[in-house]
Amino acid sequence: MKMRNNFYKKTVLAAALLLSTNFALKAQNLTIGSFNIRFDNPADSGNLWKDRAPVVSDLIRFHDFDVLGVQEALKNQVADLSAALPEYERYGKGRDDGKDGGEHSAIYFKKDRFKLIKSGDFWLSETPDKPGKGWDVTCCNRICSWVFLEDKQSKKKFYAFNVHFDHQAVIARQESSKLMLQKIKEIAGDMPAILTGDFNGSRDTEWYKALATSGVISDVYEHVSHPYANNSSANGFKTPKGNAVIDHIFSTRHFTAKKWGILTDTYFGKFPSDHFPILAEVVLK
Repeated sequence: MKMRNNFYKKTVLAAALLLSTNFALKAQNLTIGSFNIRFDNPADSGNLWKDRAPVVSDLIRFHDFDVLGVQEALKNQVADLSAALPEYERYGKGRDDGKDGGEHSAIYFKKDRFKLIKSGDFWLSETPDKPGKGWDVTCCNRICSWVFLEDKQSKKKFYAFNVHFDHQAVIARQESSKLMLQKIKEIAGDMPAILTGDFNGSRDTEWYKALATSGVISDVYEHVSHPYANNSSANGFKTPKGNAVIDHIFSTRHFTAKKWGILTDTYFGKFPSDHFPILAEVVLK
């Protein structure tokens, strides 16, 4: 009888472990981030990249992002992060020439967890297949980079898009939202997709609402019961005032939101960037 009971207990335990493993494979937890790291500006006295770089890389490692979209990253900055974070693979081209020139909207993802299947870039303009300014932009080219990833264990696949909207041109920001929705549908189709970025627009702007109410994607923030919304997402290297969030994480209906927060990490009273990173924990169903 004792042997039979032990056998029964082992069988139940094995079944429970199998069910637990199957559930874990079916429902994939992902920690997603968006972080405008501030371009390497020699005029940023007291906040130079050479001093911030180790803090930024330590922050990324500590918060253990699975997928992270960065904005404003110049060639030397993406190289510095890749050197400091060998556990991550990176994709993203420079906005000026489609190679290394200018700022990158690069995407970092854990190389031991994900396999890169496809990747690409497009510009926020009337001619998205080549570098150029769009609509009423006077400053800079704007680029969106994307990757198509496969979880090596579960074999689940999803797209991640990362973008930086213009900071001045209103029409361009409105048109950029339309283009983003068009491109997500065109590239990802009905596959799961995440969109991260600095949208230079809070939740009351027309271009934010166009994305959030599109039916294609929605803001992860809106689906979290207790978001960690402590202040604005931009700080200008100073104590932030107000609650305007201009950095956002969107997802398609394939994801369930668990957490969303603004990470207000500091070092010796200084900020790693003039933006705070945004973190979201989601589950790919």
